[in-house]
Amino acid sequence: MERGGNGIRGDDEEAAVAPKRPQQRYHAVESQDHAVVQMTTMEPGSSAAAPRPMKPGTNLSIDPRMKMTSSNGHAVPNVSQSDSKLELFGFDSLVNILGLKSMAGEQPQATTSPRDGEDVGITIGCPKETEPKLGTMMGVFVPCLQNILGIIYYIRFTWIVGMGGIWQSLVLVAFCGACTFLTGLSLSAIATNGAMKGGGPYYLIGRALGPEVGISIGLCFFLGNAVAGAMYVLGAVETFLDAVPAAGFFQDATTVVGGTTVSTPSLHDLQIYGVVITILLCFIVFGGVKIINKVAPAFLVPVLFSILCIFIGVFSAPGSDAPKGVTGLNMTTLSDNWSSDYQPTNNAGVPDPKGSIYWDFNALLGLFFPAVTGIMAGSNRSASLKDTQRSIPVGTLNATLSTTGMYFISVFLFGALATRDELLTNRLLAATVAWPGPAVIYIGIILSTLGAALQSMTGAPRLLAAIANDDILPVLNCFKAYEGSEPHVATLFTSFICIACVVIGNLDLITPTITMFFLMCYAGVNLSCFLLDLLDAPSWRPRWKLHHWSLSLIGASQCIVIMFMISWTFTVVSLALASLIYYYVSLKGKAGDWGDGFKSAYFQLALRSLRSMGANQVHPKNWYPIPLIFCRPWGKLPENVPCHPKLADFANCMKKKGRGMSIFFSIIDGDYHESAEDAKTACYQLSSYIDYKRCEGVAEIIVARSMSDGFRSIVQIMGLGNLKPNIVVMRYPEIWRRENLTQIPSTFISIINDCIIANKAVVIVKGLDEWPNEYQRQYGTIDLYWIVRDGGLMLLLSQLLLTKESFESCKIQVFCIAEEDTEAEELKADVKKFLYDLRMQAEVIVVTMKSMEARTELNASAKKDPEEEHASAQHRIKAYLSEMKEAAQREGRPLMEGGRQVVVNEEKVEKFLYTMLKLNTTILKYSRMAVVVLVSLPPPPLNHPAYCYMEYMDLLVVNIPRMLIVRGYRRDVVTLFT
Repeated sequence: MERGGNGIRGDDEEAAVAPKRPQQRYHAVESQDHAVVQMTTMEPGSSAAAPRPMKPGTNLSIDPRMKMTSSNGHAVPNVSQSDSKLELFGFDSLVNILGLKSMAGEQPQATTSPRDGEDVGITIGCPKETEPKLGTMMGVFVPCLQNILGIIYYIRFTWIVGMGGIWQSLVLVAFCGACTFLTGLSLSAIATNGAMKGGGPYYLIGRALGPEVGISIGLCFFLGNAVAGAMYVLGAVETFLDAVPAAGFFQDATTVVGGTTVSTPSLHDLQIYGVVITILLCFIVFGGVKIINKVAPAFLVPVLFSILCIFIGVFSAPGSDAPKGVTGLNMTTLSDNWSSDYQPTNNAGVPDPKGSIYWDFNALLGLFFPAVTGIMAGSNRSASLKDTQRSIPVGTLNATLSTTGMYFISVFLFGALATRDELLTNRLLAATVAWPGPAVIYIGIILSTLGAALQSMTGAPRLLAAIANDDILPVLNCFKAYEGSEPHVATLFTSFICIACVVIGNLDLITPTITMFFLMCYAGVNLSCFLLDLLDAPSWRPRWKLHHWSLSLIGASQCIVIMFMISWTFTVVSLALASLIYYYVSLKGKAGDWGDGFKSAYFQLALRSLRSMGANQVHPKNWYPIPLIFCRPWGKLPENVPCHPKLADFANCMKKKGRGMSIFFSIIDGDYHESAEDAKTACYQLSSYIDYKRCEGVAEIIVARSMSDGFRSIVQIMGLGNLKPNIVVMRYPEIWRRENLTQIPSTFISIINDCIIANKAVVIVKGLDEWPNEYQRQYGTIDLYWIVRDGGLMLLLSQLLLTKESFESCKIQVFCIAEEDTEAEELKADVKKFLYDLRMQAEVIVVTMKSMEARTELNASAKKDPEEEHASAQHRIKAYLSEMKEAAQREGRPLMEGGRQVVVNEEKVEKFLYTMLKLNTTILKYSRMAVVVLVSLPPPPLNHPAYCYMEYMDLLVVNIPRMLIVRGYRRDVVTLFT
């Protein structure tokens, strides 16, 4: 299949001219309802090259939408070319499908050649049958209601009313209900902003706040669901043992309260029955989610019926066999129970003056909050909903409001129903007063709690598998579950966590743990909505409009406040656990860009900062070097090495404590249309290499006709506002004469002139191969030959070198050139004062022109004699100029070099050569112990032959192993003032 088309070639002539890449072979596969065309790779000459014959009688049906011409201009069999109305656009019948899948974040199957050995199926005809989608009622409202209404309401709500009183219980319900309602608003906004995948809140938070935050909160939410399963199991066991005391193996614990003996199930009985039930539920979960989904609605019926029976019993109380403390709905009882009465209790929650557990409003908050959780049940089923963007908001918020309203009504009814002692000692008061008898409530409690436990043990492994399937954290790879398969390993791990919590056996100790994990998840959802709403990126267009970033901020703040109100210890431990997971994911996790809100925040912050900086020059106090590093201007490197290794080391030397940005760029000669893909590949390789060298920077690749044209383009357009590169760094072309590369002088001169015109500083590194890395410590001096005013750039570079471990043991020497001996002392004093004001410690040495004229002895380490090099340069320049003049006379034109006219002044040529000779001998005289020498870069003379300038530079750098040739620009980069 050719790029851009979906047609199937059937002509032998077309097959004969096919390109020499792995070809595509199509063969029919039988199906009952439709035909499937499969595409597999076929290597030339392989045994699979022969076409697979179709079975006689196979009916290959073609979808009418595919009856059109392919974009490559070849007609699909039995389809006329005139059928295609969008041939100009290269229209493909799969464009709509693949495009939408790509926008939804899915990976569509490629229409071009697949990988070797890979089969790609394309369905033609009837669409694949899918499972029936659920509506708002059964898909969101019922699951949320089933998860919210649980064990706390049945066996702890009357106790909470008795302990906290009516008014504090109302505050408690309002406080928790407001938290979940605001979270529901945030959840609705995020859920209606686009398609959702598996993972529930983990998917929402991770895609909004990034994989690190998503995984840390997602794993905590997984633990919360796993522990919640244990809570529901303990609630079912406790209810069963209260209903059937004879089923216990151990003696019940008894507590005397006001002369009345109160018995509670033994801790060991709770542990034994709890472990057995957890194992049985584990086997059911292993059976598959389809079975659970079919029976899940049936668990809600006993819940609703039992609640109805409780309300009927409340209004008909007291009955003939009602306990003494049940007064029926009575205003006197309501008044007595209006205020709070916090008492110490034992581990079973029974009031005991010698009890070790002390209660207050914060403790009740931790106990009650699990009764309002469960609002994420609808978002967890997003893949099974008909209309996600309508069902999740409507179903979630209605379930939240319905249960909160029921809790408000229950506070008044239970507060007016029984005395405080009865509320605190009768743990199953709701079952005692229920109509027609306690057995209905017992059955309802057991079935509802087991159903909720089954949902928790089903949802938690899938959440863990969703985190593992994102392939961000390698340590979770064992929990991966392929599409359509059950997460058995994750289910087994969840079961172990449930069993460990069941062994604790104390419901009141487990619920605060669940509360912390759920609150962290709710805070993450609110913060996600707050960040997305505040940033207001173009992609943030939720259909749910009843939200505002202020509400999300209030919801997140409320979640955090509730966490600290419940328990400082649990809060710190939970936040520490999430922080450790975040740090671990940051270190060990694979990179994943999900378009999260933090990236958008960074982008908007960068834009705002860029606008605030304006276009004016940056003050010298705020000046940072932004080097533009020329990676491969000249010099031979292996093809798989996109940049000289020492250039990255040198780029790090130009930053203070790693702050700053470098731009690495390279130029590819050629036509852009032909080399665009090569440029993308080279840019990726260069970017990877920069990361490997741990150098903060970005990579850019330019395609141009020549190196000069490419550099001229990049030096003009690179950067925005004041975030433009201000220093061009490149290697000195030491190989130009050795390799006889005659084009290097003109290119080198062109680059320097472009930098001067563009007002860019220039740093040319000579001896790059000898540049030390971060582990090679240097001892000696850093010598600066400060000849011209450069805005202090040379001084700043020397100070930046001292901040690196390689050069921190070195000292700085500043050499100044004085034309007259009488000026030497005055110049030295001025420079010392200037360096003192700049807070720079350096030794100042003034060299006079007279001392430069004196002949110096040749350094023993010098490989070449400067005088001989000077004579050789004179001879080469003379020969070059003679050839240039002869060519000009022969062709009757002025002197030309590299397509431009030049003017030759032989006296100036000799003067420049002599100046470079004396500067070189001076450097060799004073800088024998220097680890690096910095010297001012002379600008190329106007209309001067480039060849002559290269000879000057060669004479300057001879015998100097490591040198930085620096030219500043028309501004200061250092300041005297604070």
